[in-house]
Amino acid sequence: MTDPFLRAREAPEGPPRDYPPLPEALVVPVYDNHTHLDPSTGSGRVAGGGEPLDYREHLDRASSVGVKGVVQVGTDLATSRWSAEIAALEPRVLAAVALHPNDVPELLEKGLLDEHLAGIDELAARPRVRAIGETGLDFFRTDESGRDAQYRSFEAHIELAKQHDLALQIHDRDAHREVVETLDRVGAPERVVFHCFSGDADFAELVADRGWYLSFAGTVTFKNAPALREALEVIPRSRILIETDAPYLTPVPFRGRANAPYLIPHTLRAMAAHLGTDASMLAALITSNTEAVYGHWDDEPVDAPPGPFDPPGTFEARQ
Repeated sequence: MTDPFLRAREAPEGPPRDYPPLPEALVVPVYDNHTHLDPSTGSGRVAGGGEPLDYREHLDRASSVGVKGVVQVGTDLATSRWSAEIAALEPRVLAAVALHPNDVPELLEKGLLDEHLAGIDELAARPRVRAIGETGLDFFRTDESGRDAQYRSFEAHIELAKQHDLALQIHDRDAHREVVETLDRVGAPERVVFHCFSGDADFAELVADRGWYLSFAGTVTFKNAPALREALEVIPRSRILIETDAPYLTPVPFRGRANAPYLIPHTLRAMAAHLGTDASMLAALITSNTEAVYGHWDDEPVDAPPGPFDPPGTFEARQ
C-alpha cells in the first residue's frame, strides 16, 4: 500500500516556499532527531524575500523555541561528510551518515557502491557521528531491478552500525515487512530508529516489541494520516522520538511551506493533545528517549566554530 503522503523531495518541484513564523517556545526542550540542514536540500532557501538561512540561523531559531539539538542526517557521501564536519564544529549538532537506498542502484551500476560504503565507514568513526542513516529499503521509488542493490547496501549499513556501536536510522517506504525481515535475519544493532514512521498500529507494536524506536514527523499532524496517530497511541512512550525531516513534511498548520527544526513544537503539541497528556511531560520523555539512543550532545567536545559572519561555503570548501 502506498503511503498517504509524499515527501516534498519526491514530489514535483514547485516555487520556493518561505518559512513559517516562530511558534510559542516549549517549556521543556526536545531534540530533532532527524533533519537535513545541508545546502543540497534547499534548507537555505530564501525566506520571506530575505537572505538564505545559514544552518546556524536554523539552529538559533530552534534554540529560541526549545529545540536544543539536532541530528543532521546525510544521504550520500558528500552530505554525510558535511554532516560529520558540522557536528565536529557545532555543539548543537550530532551527525548520521549513510547512502540513501534510492541512490544505491545507480552507485552499484557505476561500480562505486563499495567505494562509497568505505567512505561511510570512515565517517562513522569520527567524533560526534552517532548514527548510521538514513538507510533501509524503498520500494516506492525503486523498482525490482534495483532491489538487490538496496538489500546489499542496507545490510552493509547494518553491519557498520554494529561495528561502530552506533544507532541505525531506518528509511522504510512500502517495505515494512522486508525491512524487519532483514533486521531479524542479519541481526539488528542495539539501537534502531524507524525515521518518519509510516506504518499502522499493528506494525508499530511489532517495532516496539523488538525494542526499537518510532520517530514521528509532521505527518502525524496531517488530517489524512489517522493510522499514524493510532500507531502513536499503542506503543510505550519509552519508544517515541520526534523529528522534522526538514525541509520536508512541515506540520499542520503550515503544511506545504518549508520545514525547519524550530517547528518541532507544533508536532509535539499535536502529539501530546492526541495522547491526552501534558506537552512538557511528553517533551521530557522524548528527550530522555533521544539521549538513550544517541547519547548526550555534550559527551564529546567540539572544535571552536568559525565566527558568526563566516559564509556557509566555508564548510563546503573543506570537503
